[in-house]
Amino acid sequence: MKNKIFNVLYNTIFRNHNKNNIKIKSIASRQIPYEIEVIAENLYVPWAIDISNEGNIYFTERSGAVRIIENEKLNPQPLITFSSPFISQGEGGLMGIALDPNFSNNHYIYIMHSYLEANQVYNRIIRLVENNNIASIDQIILDKIPGGSIHNGGRIKIGPDQKLYITTGDAGNPALAQDPTSTAGKILRIELDGSIPKDNPIINSPIYSLGHRNPQGLAWNSKNVLYASEHGQSAHDEINIIQPGANYGWPIVQGDEESTEVITQKPLIHSGEVTWAPSGMTFVNQGPWEGELLVATLRGQQLLGISLNGKGTVVKNVESWLKNEYGRLREVVQGKDGSIYLATSNKDGRGNPDINDDRIFRLTPK
Repeated sequence: MKNKIFNVLYNTIFRNHNKNNIKIKSIASRQIPYEIEVIAENLYVPWAIDISNEGNIYFTERSGAVRIIENEKLNPQPLITFSSPFISQGEGGLMGIALDPNFSNNHYIYIMHSYLEANQVYNRIIRLVENNNIASIDQIILDKIPGGSIHNGGRIKIGPDQKLYITTGDAGNPALAQDPTSTAGKILRIELDGSIPKDNPIINSPIYSLGHRNPQGLAWNSKNVLYASEHGQSAHDEINIIQPGANYGWPIVQGDEESTEVITQKPLIHSGEVTWAPSGMTFVNQGPWEGELLVATLRGQQLLGISLNGKGTVVKNVESWLKNEYGRLREVVQGKDGSIYLATSNKDGRGNPDINDDRIFRLTPK
């Protein structure tokens, strides 16, 4: 029986999406207001990036390595390389990374990865502790998240409330997204020690929102509005504003569709009949793109810049940057100095890698 919280009708439903005829403007790279440089190359599917207060860049490779770019140089030795029961197959493997807010003192790193147990694939969140660029497993924070060769979600971020947010896919079983007893097809919210926040929508549950197919991006704007990116079944990729306890419809509805079965949130914007395959996201709070929500896209092979109203709840304009220039883009983050970092995903089995892929780029304001 579904928890009643999931059928609450929210006073605000964000309805600004592509049926409102928002046109995406493609802009040539020569017009980009940033200088672009490669800071790491010959990588294998760099999945997620986080940046320390000291400016060191920590990132994951889907094959199982956590790596660091320090003093603008890639350390050839990983901090840690995972082995069995870790597994990297299909869309699974080593995915999200988040540095503890007190990382400079406690050296905690949170990561999400796939593993095999009794011939079943699961995903879990573990905490690493780093010492002199060597990391070891310190604690399992959350495990037994359903996984598989597709739809693992995988993004983890620490929110403004100091909670850990986790995106999970439906693991190829759409019904799990509507199951309030399953952690698949959800956005989860936990304390940094793995315990359940007392103000979560369901008592003693990590579930923060449900009805997600394969969400791979999280970002907060300057007003702490939470956005998530999500892969649609056939086009209809979504950017959603996440409300606690809300149902985002999968597999009952997607895009603009409505249901008589359950109250669902409509996307902030969706791709209509075009496929973006959106992944990492970041909200820019300084520089030429200040106030924009940036979304890295895989099949779309572009960086989307979404301009919003003052509250961050209505899309005003969408621009496409770097279309087809660097291939599939998996991750985008903003550094504390306003630089933007992009990671390609051309070796993930669905791209056309060139001799230097995969790469991480830095975009510095001109």
